[in-house]
Amino acid sequence: MGRRKLSLFSAANYTLLALFGFTMIYPFIYILVYSLNDGKDSMLGALYFYPRQFTLDNYAQIFDNAKIWQAYKITLLRTALGTALHVALCTLTAYALSKKTLPGRTFFTFYIFLPTIFSAGFIPYFITLQKLQLINSFWVYVIPMLFSFFHIVIIRTFLQGIPEELEESARIDGYGDFQIFLKIVLPLSGPVLATISLFIGVAHWNDWFTGAYYVSDKSLIPVQTLLQQMLTEAEALSSSMQRAAQQGGQTINTGAAGSTPESLRMALLVVTVFPILCIYPFLQKYFVKGVMMGSVKG
Repeated sequence: MGRRKLSLFSAANYTLLALFGFTMIYPFIYILVYSLNDGKDSMLGALYFYPRQFTLDNYAQIFDNAKIWQAYKITLLRTALGTALHVALCTLTAYALSKKTLPGRTFFTFYIFLPTIFSAGFIPYFITLQKLQLINSFWVYVIPMLFSFFHIVIIRTFLQGIPEELEESARIDGYGDFQIFLKIVLPLSGPVLATISLFIGVAHWNDWFTGAYYVSDKSLIPVQTLLQQMLTEAEALSSSMQRAAQQGGQTINTGAAGSTPESLRMALLVVTVFPILCIYPFLQKYFVKGVMMGSVKG
């Protein structure tokens, strides 16, 4: 009876988890299917698990657009550069704050923590960026996101768990602080650095707000901002096309046979999400380990 109850519980548990997982995955499946289906046919609805009229026209239109390539270039550059500089700055700061012998350690920690409590608001922030000449500049994506007190705390707590004997033996061998940091601390900090890289990398990749409000140069707009603009513009066109299709099958020219603003939007969503989906599985194994080891010292 005990084994039977256990097996029934396991079956119910696995079934519930499978249903929950399906509800998480299905939106991605629907977006992929919609992007691979003829746009005008998709407007008829009843599109669930596979394309009814398979086509690659939506992706062809996206990759034929020079704006997409330029936006992708900006997004990749800001993500790579922003992640590298953010992790480097936070790691160096956390390494310094992890040393009990650092003069003014409590003061510096409180000084770094203080800005996280108060927020001046949108207008003072905009004026600050303007005074720093970051408005309408590529560096507006990188410099404001170089610092995170939360990430510094995670890295610092992780570093405090590294045995002090390793550093003491390195000093006996003649290593200085910078050599210890490069040859001992960094190799041992792989899990927490991968976790922080994932945090800030996804934040850079998904950020559309900065490009929408602080950048007017079309050549500096990232792909997420371009997607947001397309979403806004496509809503009106999609609703008008659906009304036209319901009121007598009138034809509206969308720029290419079979494509609609909605189908192009779905294809662009796949293009923007695909790189993160490819990278995340390789970093996911470090995710839980890095957060746990950086949150609880021991």
